Amino acid sequence: MFTDVYSNLKIKKDALILAIESSCDETAAAIVKGGREILSNEIMSSCSEHVKFGGVVPEIASRAHTTAVSVVTDRALKTAGVSLDDVDAIAVTYGAGLLGALLVGVSYAKSLAFAKELPLVPVSHIRGHIAACYLNNPLIEPPFISLLASGGHTAVICVKSYTEFDIIGQTLDDAVGEAFDKVARVLGLEYPGGPNVERLAATGQNTIELPKMFKGDKNNFNFTYSGLKTAVINYKHTCEQRGEACNDADLACSFQCAAIDVLVEKTITAARRMNIKTITAGGGVAANGYLRARLEQECLSRKIKLFLPPKKLCTDNAAMIGAEGYIQYMQGNFAGLDLNAQASVPMC
Repeated sequence: MFTDVYSNLKIKKDALILAIESSCDETAAAIVKGGREILSNEIMSSCSEHVKFGGVVPEIASRAHTTAVSVVTDRALKTAGVSLDDVDAIAVTYGAGLLGALLVGVSYAKSLAFAKELPLVPVSHIRGHIAACYLNNPLIEPPFISLLASGGHTAVICVKSYTEFDIIGQTLDDAVGEAFDKVARVLGLEYPGGPNVERLAATGQNTIELPKMFKGDKNNFNFTYSGLKTAVINYKHTCEQRGEACNDADLACSFQCAAIDVLVEKTITAARRMNIKTITAGGGVAANGYLRARLEQECLSRKIKLFLPPKKLCTDNAAMIGAEGYIQYMQGNFAGLDLNAQASVPMC
């Protein structure tokens, strides 16, 4: 039985984790040592295949993963200078994400684990984004406040320990990254929408008044982006109907400020109320330059420590899965060959 692998397993503090990530359109593999040191972090993206469709096509993404997963894993091993015989465990994203895409990574990880008799560690993609802050950073330890801002999730989370989380507030509808993508389409920008909105916003000014969610309610830490998105659509359509020129750069800048300022405000407020002196951020939107600058400015003025992962560790990657995989490995959270992909998993 495969589960016999776990009967005599000795947990190693400096374990080498081979991590595999395939939740969306990036196929990624990484080798992470001791949960914090990246030995390799390889990514192959099918993004160019999705541009003409204006978003990720699940079937195309799944086929791309099938072709790329073994290639990117071999690259990760070679870059790290190790072989599968050196690896202590295999961590894989089992959710959340596109089901077909996840199945490719999970199936491949299970086959490697079975063939090499290695522990199989199931990892939540969401927790991976939170754990990205640990990579190459020996100073940060829980507790801290984590701002999770991605295409699928938006939340302010209190990380009480490596395995204990409290959700302070979360989106009630669209995630902030989803809102960026929808606004990008309104502005005629190509996929991926978020970076293109940011680039356009850099050439504009925050001159258009857009709604602020839960304005005046300082006790509400939740988010809602549907109204903001609708306001952008209505503003654009009103200009067109009146035959007026719409300054898309100003609209992009105004939207970005409205979307992100509230993220920063609620994160800072949560940290101060809970008397927590450290803040982190994760998820694709955490790569946004305006968000990073605002967090840096606010944390500096309030003497709060801020740990931001490099931008390449905010977007989907396998190193973050290795960081969270190490935590689960140390907890003895292993899976059998019946591990299955899940399109949706709990936030924490």
